[in-house]
Amino acid sequence: MLPSFFDLQNHHKTLIFLLKALNSLPKIKQIHAHLITSNLISLPQFSSHLLLASTTLSTSPHYPHLIFTQISTPSVRNWSMIIRAHSGSPNPNRSISLYVEMVGNGVRPEYMTYPFVIKAAARVGEVGVGGAVHCGVLRTGLEADRFVGNALVHMYGSFGVVREARKVFDGMSGRNVVSWNSMLDGYMKCGEVEEARGVFEAMGERDVVSWSCLIDGLVKGGEYEQALEVFGRMRGEGLKANEVTMVSVLCACAHLGALEQGRSMVRYMVENGLPMTLILQTAAMDMYAKCGAMEEAMAVFRAVPKTNTDVFFWNTIIGGLANHGHVRESLNLFGEMQNAGVTPDEITFLSLLSACAHGGLVDEAWHFLESLERHGMMPKSEHYACMVDALARAGRVTEAYEFLKEMPGAPSASTLGALLSGCTNHKRFDIAEKIGKRLIELEPHHDGRYVGLSNVYAFDKRWHEARKLREAMETVGVKKSPGFSLVEVSGELHRFVAHDKLHPLSYKIYEMLSFVVKQTRGRLGYDDQESNLYYAETLVK
Repeated sequence: MLPSFFDLQNHHKTLIFLLKALNSLPKIKQIHAHLITSNLISLPQFSSHLLLASTTLSTSPHYPHLIFTQISTPSVRNWSMIIRAHSGSPNPNRSISLYVEMVGNGVRPEYMTYPFVIKAAARVGEVGVGGAVHCGVLRTGLEADRFVGNALVHMYGSFGVVREARKVFDGMSGRNVVSWNSMLDGYMKCGEVEEARGVFEAMGERDVVSWSCLIDGLVKGGEYEQALEVFGRMRGEGLKANEVTMVSVLCACAHLGALEQGRSMVRYMVENGLPMTLILQTAAMDMYAKCGAMEEAMAVFRAVPKTNTDVFFWNTIIGGLANHGHVRESLNLFGEMQNAGVTPDEITFLSLLSACAHGGLVDEAWHFLESLERHGMMPKSEHYACMVDALARAGRVTEAYEFLKEMPGAPSASTLGALLSGCTNHKRFDIAEKIGKRLIELEPHHDGRYVGLSNVYAFDKRWHEARKLREAMETVGVKKSPGFSLVEVSGELHRFVAHDKLHPLSYKIYEMLSFVVKQTRGRLGYDDQESNLYYAETLVK
């Protein structure tokens, strides 16, 4: 109930005090109603405080906008507040249109206006809009303001126009850690890792955001080992990681297959009291699954209440089980997912199709492909690739080839690659040759496409064609990227590259490989020796 003194319309100070002390939206609406019925809503001291309270407490800009429309002559602060409310909404374009309306009404923007207009422009994602807002900043002489400068650096980084971001950054006189982090993030978003590292090393002060940004950028750029090295430096400097850091670090361990290091990261989270959010639990489960530790992945899965899950969580465990051949378990979990009320997405069906392909379940694969449309989604090239893979693995190569020809649109390289693999495994070299040639036409500078077709010729004992293809590869200037393996021993990662002898134990390793080749030679038939031992023998020469 509202206190009885609301009947006294002259108690302005009391009303303003209450407006400043409000902590819930229903109370704001109570006072809003009183201000309307008592004809006080038109007074700026009340409407401005009401607008501020509503933008602070409301999760949607609709109610604050209603209050804004009741202000006859909005001040620059009122405009700034409503622009701020819309800048984080699902429709940031509204902030831009309000800014244009504000300027058109002759209201000069201030330093509190531009950071949120710039934020909205970044979210809209149109460089022209961002450039126009930047011109407005220059016209009002606010380019030296640190908050405005930081927002501009972030905006241009979001656009991928990192050179403009750098110009703004270099022109700032009062840079703080947020400025440096924005520049660092901009370089990382553009994939300019060396420039980002240069910014990072030049920073006089680094916070957890700085470290997390660098680690995340390295992970997204595939520099997983470097990411773990940077995390080690961060720990050495005594900084405590946050959720963003740990998601990136766990992702690096997952891609490297570094199970021991992944386990140590989970221990780090527990020992440092990081809240085990669903995002972190999903990341830990993904790491265990990618490292082959499915029992530990399932332990994480079973420990999470299913009422507190999302589609990413379920996709991770369904995909993990599928990739490790636990086909029925993967399909059964899809039933559990539906019982938990979680709506599947395109990734869910991709994981299910992959499970069916690994398990030779062609009928089930057809069912899930058709289920996509029933759930309001259209199959993408990845789904078709899995369907082709399921057919090809099951030996139904001709059916897979016919399906590929009837697909809407041109088949992707992954779809053709799935069929090529199936044709090779089931010795359908006639179709394999056609697919291999199409892959080279599709990706003429991809070394794997030449190697794939060359292997088809080798398996078919067509050594002359295999040799000619290798020569054509050299003529085009395509070089085969050396393959490598990573092995974790006692928490330390060892990289092995074909023909590489830089490892300190390389002599013993090649000695063992030579021994294995000799032992295998006596146990394989002639055909298997010819096709499988050739590459192993070249490694030990």
